[in-house]
Amino acid sequence: MGSVRNEPAGEPTFQRMIQIDMEIKTFVSAWKHCDYVSTYMAWMISQNRSDSVRHSNLFSSAFNELLEVAFRTRHADGELACRVSRHGATDRIELTIPCVPEERQFYQEAVSQVAGVEAKERYLNSVSGDLAPSREIVLLELAVDYNATLRVEEAESDAIKLVVDLPLEGLQH
Repeated sequence: MGSVRNEPAGEPTFQRMIQIDMEIKTFVSAWKHCDYVSTYMAWMISQNRSDSVRHSNLFSSAFNELLEVAFRTRHADGELACRVSRHGATDRIELTIPCVPEERQFYQEAVSQVAGVEAKERYLNSVSGDLAPSREIVLLELAVDYNATLRVEEAESDAIKLVVDLPLEGLQH
């Protein structure tokens, strides 16, 4: 396990815990892969938390939602990389997702809206509707319900890196 220094400068050092990489074709071949990956990763990283079962359940639920957003990619080639790192009470998910340019724009716009002051209001309005949650709403849910911070970083030309910080250890539900 090595340290991983992430942008922006001055940010704390996160210790890498686990990483799973798989071809995007394999990942999107079955919806159940979202659950399998999120459950495994949650179990692996939650063992040393004060309430490992609670932490595992929260992490698995949040990570599963994030993977379901990635599952909807329209890019047929490339690799999905899932890395989890930790700094104190915060677990960081770095999800590198192959995507077409329109999806890159979607992620950038959706993450910028998640950071807005009206994010909670938009989220509450969305959950009162009868429609299935959109990908943007899932990202809003992470910010509102899990107190997550999200950002998009550049990756290869046909991919983006979605970085999600989850302060689950102190989260009150």
